[in-house]
Amino acid sequence: MPTFKIHHTTKYEYDRPVSESMNEVKIFPYQCREQETLQHDVFITGQPEIATYTDYWGNKSGSFNLLHPHKFLSVESRLIIRTTSSSQLEFNFHSGLDQLQKEVAGNLQLIELAAADPIAAQEEISRIAAVIVAESTSVAAIVEKCSEYIFKHFKYIKGITNIETTVDEILEHRAGVCQDFAHLMLQILRSLRIPCRYVSGYICPNKNGMRGQGATHAWAEVWIPEFGWAGIDPTNNVWVTNKHVKLSVGRNFCDCSPVKGTFKGPAVQALSVVVAVSYENGEVFEEVNKVHLPGQPYEPMNGADNGVFAGQQ
Repeated sequence: MPTFKIHHTTKYEYDRPVSESMNEVKIFPYQCREQETLQHDVFITGQPEIATYTDYWGNKSGSFNLLHPHKFLSVESRLIIRTTSSSQLEFNFHSGLDQLQKEVAGNLQLIELAAADPIAAQEEISRIAAVIVAESTSVAAIVEKCSEYIFKHFKYIKGITNIETTVDEILEHRAGVCQDFAHLMLQILRSLRIPCRYVSGYICPNKNGMRGQGATHAWAEVWIPEFGWAGIDPTNNVWVTNKHVKLSVGRNFCDCSPVKGTFKGPAVQALSVVVAVSYENGEVFEEVNKVHLPGQPYEPMNGADNGVFAGQQ
C-alpha cells in the first residue's frame, strides 16, 4: 500500500488591496475505503477560522473569509496519505445496462448523475456513444471503450481550454486536458443513462510518463452494477487503482474546485498553483502552474506564463 506526501499550495496576488475575501476549499481527502489519511494540515494567510461541513456529494468542505485589506492570499495543504485499494480490478465485466437500470431505479442521486446536460453537439455525442455500445455489452466494457475512444481521438494539449470550456468546445478542439476529458466522458456515458461523476484529486505514478502527474488531476467514476463506484482516467486510459488520490466528487468541475471564492475591490489577480508529490523511495515531483484566469488580463507571478489555465491539468 503506497504512501504519498502531497504539498499543494494555491497563491493569489492582487495588484491593489482587496477585502472581504470569502472562499470555499475542497482540499480535504475524500473519506472512502480506498485511501487512509495519515496526517493533514492546512495553512491559510492570516490563519482564519475554517468552518468545515459535508456537502451534498459527501465531500468534506471548508469556508473562510479575510475581511481586512490584503494583497496576497495563500492556501497551503500538507497531506500524508496511504492508498489502500488493490492494484487489480475486482468487478466483473458481465453486468449489462438492464442490470444497471434496476440498481438506479429509486436512487435519486444516481438518477441525477445519469442525466446528460443539454448541449448543441448532442448528435455528435450520440454518434460516439453508438460506436462504443456497438463494440461492448457490459457496463464495464462500455466504460472502458469510452475511455479508449477519448484517449485515441482527442489530443492532450495544455493551454487551449480553461475551467469555463464547454463540451461543445472540446469537440471542436478535439483536444484538451484532464478536466475536459472527464467532462466529455461524463456527457457520453450519461447519454447512455449510465450514472457517473467528476473526481478531483492527484495522480501519483512516480515519473512513469502518465499525463497529469504531479498536478491536480481529474477523472471520472462510474456506477458498475454489483460493485458500485469505479474510477477510470480517460486522460491516461487506465482504471483507477492505488496511484490516484481523491479529494472530491460531484456532477462536474464546479462541484469540486479545490479553491474558489470572491473578494471586494477592483483588483486584477494573478494565480499560481504548486503541487509537490513525495514518494516512498525519496523521489519528489513538483509542478508549478501560472494560471490564466478566464476573462481577466494576466500578469505572471515572478516568472513567465507557461500557458496553463485555471482548474485541473
